[in-house]
This record gives sequence, structure tokens and C-alpha cells, in this order.
Amino acid sequence: MKIGFDNQKYLTLQSQHIKDRISKFGDKLYLEFGGKLLDDYHASRVLPGFAPDSKLQMLLQLADQAEMIISVNADDIQQNKVRHDLGITYDLDVLRLVQEYREKGLTVSSVVITQYKGQKSITGFRAKLEEAGVKVYLHYPIAGYPADVDFIVSDEGYGRNEFVETTRPLVIVTAPGPGSGKMATCLSQLYHENKRGVKAGYAKFETFPIWNLPLKHPVNMAYEAATADLQDVNMIDPFHLEAYGETAVNYNRDVEVFPVLEAIFEGIFGCCPYKSPTDMGVNMAGNCICDDEACQEASRQEIIRRFFQSANRFALDEAGKEEVYTQELLLKQAKVSPTDRAIVGIARSLREQTHSEAAAMEMKDGRIITGKTKSLLGPCSSVLLNAVKALGGINDAIDLISPNYIGPIQKLKTRYLGSKNPRLHTDEVLIALSMCAVTDPNAGKALAQLPELRGCQLHVTAMLSDADLKICKKLGIELTNDTAFTLN
Repeated sequence: MKIGFDNQKYLTLQSQHIKDRISKFGDKLYLEFGGKLLDDYHASRVLPGFAPDSKLQMLLQLADQAEMIISVNADDIQQNKVRHDLGITYDLDVLRLVQEYREKGLTVSSVVITQYKGQKSITGFRAKLEEAGVKVYLHYPIAGYPADVDFIVSDEGYGRNEFVETTRPLVIVTAPGPGSGKMATCLSQLYHENKRGVKAGYAKFETFPIWNLPLKHPVNMAYEAATADLQDVNMIDPFHLEAYGETAVNYNRDVEVFPVLEAIFEGIFGCCPYKSPTDMGVNMAGNCICDDEACQEASRQEIIRRFFQSANRFALDEAGKEEVYTQELLLKQAKVSPTDRAIVGIARSLREQTHSEAAAMEMKDGRIITGKTKSLLGPCSSVLLNAVKALGGINDAIDLISPNYIGPIQKLKTRYLGSKNPRLHTDEVLIALSMCAVTDPNAGKALAQLPELRGCQLHVTAMLSDADLKICKKLGIELTNDTAFTLN
């Protein structure tokens, strides 16, 4: 894939821009941090050259000036809300984030539990955080929020929230997911800081949509595809256009809430430091694109992948038709179809030829590897073995896994565990391959190729088991698959 993004320029430019914003407010900046700080693979897919840990590396350049607050909604803890990309609840994710940020060299000063109404589960959650050496603060629901600005900006509104003690000029406010109260945490802190005579400011760091790219640029459309479940919509920032006569792209939620934020800022400071929601942002990613066509093509491919993901969620009753319709509209706007993902047509053609489910994988060097359903293997397992053979230069005729290992696994599945499908899933294949590697050099060589699968593109003509999905994700394979909804 062509490089389309200058990552080193981004690290330098972005960190300096944040420093400039801190100096604008004098004493302190509260930076609401949207999106993923760790492992931002969406950004690395649509901006080829963007390193998945770019935001982390950028913040590490500011580590001596920065500390972190993690916000989490008490209702999400009480209801055991799950972060679907990781399969863990929000309470566990907060503990994970604290540990990971600290291990990376960032200071996590505290956790703010928002919307606290005495939820029972918070007592145990708070105790776990305090045992880990994390200070915990409570923020409460505010009657009339967000319309009753006079009440919000008062001792009975923000003033009732516990003030989070911070010591550094840059305070990064992040969260395990949307709806956690990051912005409310920032604004509450501004109120308290102002009461204490501290000049504190607010800014927002969201990578997407990229404000200085066109509204219908594929990179920005790919963001809409990524947030189709939230029904986010990119739009021209009307406040920015009116204030400066310049077109800038933002998204509906920020545009809708800006008049409220403007009023809250006026209630705290007497005036609003920003003329538009775009003004609040500090994102410099658009200035670091070095090959626009490469980013456009990468983004078109991302839109196709997101369409398949939504169709899969719909088939599993995890999404409504509106989400799929949104993705279909984005495909039309981007002037692409599912078969513009080359491996889709190859896998479907193999399926028609063999009358069995099939898979096609595009390697990083452009080679296409295929696999089909066999008596012992499903299509995903089959293509995985063929791929590591190709990477290891192993003759395709060689059996990497001895039937002596496959037989007992099949017997365990069908006779003792009640499975009707004797074929091996990818996790079972990898276990069998690792066992064979003890005595077979070819199996060992094939096993050593697994890290090279990260970033490879895979399409399967059938819906996959949870085991196959999880293994592909762990290996970093970019997977799509057909469903009854998408096959035609």
C-alpha cells in the first residue's frame, strides 16, 4: 500500500499545536480526547503511514506537562456495559486503561465517575480503583442539563461536583467509550478552576472528521461509515462559515451542542473563547497528508469493509436496517461497490466453482491466496494454512498438520463436546500446528509466519464462528465476510 501520511510531521506538528493552545489560556488546558489513544487502526487504515500508536507517541512528547483523567458513566458500570471491540465491561476497561497508560509512561491522576446517583455497583468499583492507587471523584446529574445554563453554571450545578485536583498544565480527559461524560468533566473543571482564580481552557482532540478536507472526501466518509451505528453525520460547520467565511467540516453532535457550550463558556468566563466548534479542535492530521490519492483509495476500501461489518451485525440482530442503509448510501457516494474489494469476487468465484464456502486473502506483497471448505477444515482455517505455507516458502502439497492430531480434536468436539461440525476452527488449527511444530520443521516454519499476517486482507463467503473472528482479530487480519444479506 502506498504511504499517504507523514507520521513524523504529524508527531511534531500536533504536539506543538497543543503546546500553543495551552499557552493561549495561560495556566491550564483541559483536552477532551476522542477516539482511541492506543491502537488506532482505523486511522492507520484510512491514512496509510499513520502509525497505530501515533497519538500515544505524540502525547509522550508532552508527558512531563500532562496528566490524565478517565471519565466513566456510573450507569454504564451499573448496567455492565460492554466495549464490543474488546468484549469486556467498562469497569474492567477503565482498570485496563489505567494500567496501560501508566506502563506507556503517562500519568493517570484520577477517575471521574459521572452521573452518580448512588448506584450500588460503584462502591466496589471505586474500591478497586483506590486499591490501584487511583483517586476517584464523583460528578452528579444536573437538573435541566443542558438547557438551563444559569443553573448548570452555579454552585448547585457544576459547583456540586467534586473538584478534581490536578497539578500539570495539560489535563487529558479520556474515556472507555461514548457517553462517558468527557466534555461535562472538562466543563465542570473549568467552573471550579475559575472559582479558584485559575485561568483554564478547553479544547477537543478528535482525529475525524478532518476539518480541512472536503465534506465528501473519502477519508471523512470513512469516518461516517465507522460511526454508522451512532448515526453520526458529517456537515459543514455553519458557525465557522459565518465567523470566518471559510468552509470547515465537523459533525452533527458538535454542531448541535455548540450554542449550549457557548452559553456555558459565557456563564463561566463572561465570554466564549471560540467562535465555532471547529475552533475548539486541535487536530492537525489534515496537514500531514502527503499523497491524497493514496488516502482516498485506502478510505474507499475502509468504506467497503464497514459495509460488510454492518451487514454482518444486521444478520446477527445486533444492528437495524438503518445502519445498513447508511452504509449502502456511503458506498454510492464514494462510487464503489463491495466487489471493488478484489478478494470478494475471487472468493465468490471459487465458491461457485467448488460449490462450497471459500476464502481469499490478499497478502501484503499483493499475492492472492485462496482456501475452501474441506472435510477437516473450514474456509478460514484452510486459507490460513495456505497463507503461512506461502509466506514460509513451503510446498503446497505438504500437510502441515498430521491427521494423527486432527482426529483426536474432532473426536473431542463431536463425541464429548456435542459439536455437529467436525471441521477445525482457526484456534484449533493453530493449537494443532503448534503441537506439530515440536517435531516437524515445516510446521515450525509456518508457525513463525503468523506475525506477517497482520494487515493482510481476507474475505470469506460464509458467516464465521466467534472463534474464527477472534483469531483473525488477534492476528491483525482485516476480515470481511458474506451474509445472506450481502451475498447478492
